[in-house]
Amino acid sequence: MSVAIKNNLKIIKQRIQSACEKCGRNPSEITLVAVSKTKPDEDVLQLLGAGQLHFGENRAKSLEDRMASIKDDSIQWHFIGNLQTNKIKYMAHRVDWIQSIHKKKALKEVEKRAAEEDRIINVLIQVNISSEDQKSGCSLEDLEGILKYAHNLKHTRVLGLMGMATFTDEPERVRPEFKLLRTLRDKHMHLNGGAVDLKHLSMGMTNDLEIAIEEGSTMVRVGTAIFGERNY
Repeated sequence: MSVAIKNNLKIIKQRIQSACEKCGRNPSEITLVAVSKTKPDEDVLQLLGAGQLHFGENRAKSLEDRMASIKDDSIQWHFIGNLQTNKIKYMAHRVDWIQSIHKKKALKEVEKRAAEEDRIINVLIQVNISSEDQKSGCSLEDLEGILKYAHNLKHTRVLGLMGMATFTDEPERVRPEFKLLRTLRDKHMHLNGGAVDLKHLSMGMTNDLEIAIEEGSTMVRVGTAIFGERNY
């Protein structure tokens, strides 16, 4: 199993490199977040041994359990799933990135819990770029207000935007959604300052990471192509 997982990681890195070469970008600009979901700690540790440092979970309890069982401080833990405000307290002691902030209330809670832990937590503002009701994320109209609210935070750093594209077997169909997220980021760059520094775009997964990189992604979130199908 370790050989398969490490080989999968190598293939994804090659895809990232090829995508960067195609559009004239440096692969070092792209952070790969390996999304382990239901996979065992052993799989995460194997990837850690292969040099992978960024790991994500999309369920709060899964992240809480993972952070408790794997103590390595070199890991950067990301929460990428639908965020319930009352779950933030369970991850604030260790999580490094929360990618799915979509309202001021969640930012306020992150700030409160991070202050209690005397930590700084990096966050991304999730925007609903697919217009699908089941997808989380703030509306395009609400983004400016959230960023203005974040400006004076002390224990929370807003470092960019995150978007979940439409699920499709035709990657080119989601290019306009990725373009939209980049356009939104660029449009709001004038709000940089204080706790806001919009340098990251988290967009792109297994099926569409090449398109996302071409459109400016700095973080891609890959699960199945590295770990295999999830265990239910």
